[in-house]
Amino acid sequence: MKLAAAALIFFINFLWTANCAPPTCYSRVLGLSKEIMDLVEKLQNYHRTKSCMEMLPKMYLDVHNSCVMPKLRDFMYAVENLPTQFCRERPRILLLKRKVRNLYIIINRVCYRDLVFFTDDCEALETGQSSPRYGEDRLQLLQET
Repeated sequence: MKLAAAALIFFINFLWTANCAPPTCYSRVLGLSKEIMDLVEKLQNYHRTKSCMEMLPKMYLDVHNSCVMPKLRDFMYAVENLPTQFCRERPRILLLKRKVRNLYIIINRVCYRDLVFFTDDCEALETGQSSPRYGEDRLQLLQET
């Protein structure tokens, strides 16, 4: 019985220490961008913030897009300068503003040069649909086959 209890304590301790690894910069950026997109979706559907969200530009975050920094900066400016006091003081809008600012700071300062951008399709951050753009060497290979 004592052996089973000791094994159980060891197993729980092992699981606890296995989850103690700090998140990488990349995983934090991915997680925060997903949180922001989930929050934006909730705010667009919530009856008290729906009218406020209609004043903001459309945003679909893709941290692999090189246009994400100007888009975050523009979105942050729009959230900070909402035309009505009602919208500026909503707790969920303030939470969105704080999360967007944190993501911007993490990408710009903490993860500086750690992220790899796979696309430069700025329109995809507004529409949510990315169209692949091939370089000339890839395009030439596609045309030959």
